[in-house]
Amino acid sequence: MVLSISGVLLLGVIAFLFFRKDGMKISHALVCALFGFYLASTAIAPHIKASGNSLASLLGGLNF
Repeated sequence: MVLSISGVLLLGVIAFLFFRKDGMKISHALVCALFGFYLASTAIAPHIKASGNSLASLLGGLNF
């Protein structure tokens, strides 16, 4: 669950920065949010989640 909360937080921060700096309109943010909700209810959602988990474990294994 920590990954999901962190991912949502990261995407929220990116959307906020687009809104503040690059002129992202509220309508663009709403479309992005709706796309995410609709994508989460499709058959590809488990594959996207598995890919995110793989990427997180890969990044978590890196030592700097």
